[in-house]
Amino acid sequence: MSQGISHTATQTDTDRANGDAVLAEQGYRKKQRRGVWFTVAGIVVFITMVLGLFLNKITTPRVLSAVELRANGTYVFEQPRIFKDFSLTDQQGKPFSLAQLEGKWSLMFFGFTHCPDVCPATLSVMKTVKDQLDPDIAAKTQFVLVSVDPARDSVAKLSEYMPYFDPEFIGLTGDFLQIKRLANQLNIAFVKVTQGDDYTVDHSGNIALVNPYGHYHGFIKPPLDATRIKLTVQSIVTDFDG
Repeated sequence: MSQGISHTATQTDTDRANGDAVLAEQGYRKKQRRGVWFTVAGIVVFITMVLGLFLNKITTPRVLSAVELRANGTYVFEQPRIFKDFSLTDQQGKPFSLAQLEGKWSLMFFGFTHCPDVCPATLSVMKTVKDQLDPDIAAKTQFVLVSVDPARDSVAKLSEYMPYFDPEFIGLTGDFLQIKRLANQLNIAFVKVTQGDDYTVDHSGNIALVNPYGHYHGFIKPPLDATRIKLTVQSIVTDFDG
């Protein structure tokens, strides 16, 4: 009888030991699976971070050096220049002053609607630049034509002319002295040239770049190329915002 009891006790101990072993193995496997899951999750997070950094690098416009900017026809002043307020009128008949240049980047070109070649070519380049800019940069950039021939470029004339290039482009006209003073502050030269009974206006082909503080930031000189202007503008804006 005692041997039967002893045998039963031994069997019970054996079963208990086997059960403990099974539980231990199950626990080990759970830990192993948990470890594998954490490893996989870590790898996924790492890959996601690497891809994020890579995408950020390839989508963020590259900041060009001063030498690279000049090689692309763009000159940025070491210290942006503050210029005086002015009072002009846009093609909608609304007042336009220094306040309308604040809060956005402005590419300002001085030309006139009777210009046969340089002005329409420049506005076409500006249109291409606008279309090619990164959307976030394009949203904070405006393109402005300041007429150097206000005698002929009335509000009505500009309202017809500007939409040929882009309905969002701004055309400015007004008092000749106001235009002349603004042009002088932005280093834009222009002069009326008589041609028999008619006249034309010789003017600089530079595009003045005004920053969101309303300060003269630099300029882009001819020959104008949309791809190069897009590259330099995006670099300047990115560097400024950074």
